[in-house]
Amino acid sequence: MPGHDPARGRRATERKGDVRERAILDTCESLLADKGYDAMTVGDIAKGAGITRGALYFYFGSKQEVVTALVARTVAHLWARSRVAAEADEPRQAIEAAMQRTVELWNAHGLVMRTAIDLSLTVPEIGELWSHTADLFITAITAVLERAGVQAGNEPHQASAMARALCWMIERTFYHASQEPREKFHEASATCEHIWLTCAGLTA
Repeated sequence: MPGHDPARGRRATERKGDVRERAILDTCESLLADKGYDAMTVGDIAKGAGITRGALYFYFGSKQEVVTALVARTVAHLWARSRVAAEADEPRQAIEAAMQRTVELWNAHGLVMRTAIDLSLTVPEIGELWSHTADLFITAITAVLERAGVQAGNEPHQASAMARALCWMIERTFYHASQEPREKFHEASATCEHIWLTCAGLTA
């Protein structure tokens, strides 16, 4: 066909697919707030995204797959927004910035984060995603502690062990804060920041 560019057609199709996939994931996130994971159905997701159930199955094989993809998108945003802060040269600024980003992400996507935590023990794909994300944060927290002068190593008083405990403390603290009024995030952040600064020897 004169003037037909197959590559251009493929690009347009891909863009349309990206838009549909984003609509599916955005709808899923809204339904988590409206109905919760257990009550929402594939039909609900498809209807909210403006497509048929059959069209949704072209992108995802089940409700669980949609939620897994939503968790993957959310943790990618979480890591991308927090990594730069954690890698800042000055440890105190890195800690303050990392906690600020944590508040922002839990404010924006707290239901997804809580769902990920709830499903991480029963849905292997989500468990892997959440564990991998935690490992990234543990590595970043370790680097901040070491820059602050904490000795490297896995002993209880050393950076890696302290970073692991800090990571899971922050996760659990924000998980519980997410079930309270939103101002609780700031209280949770202030407490976690103080403990992290204390571990780094920066409270004086």
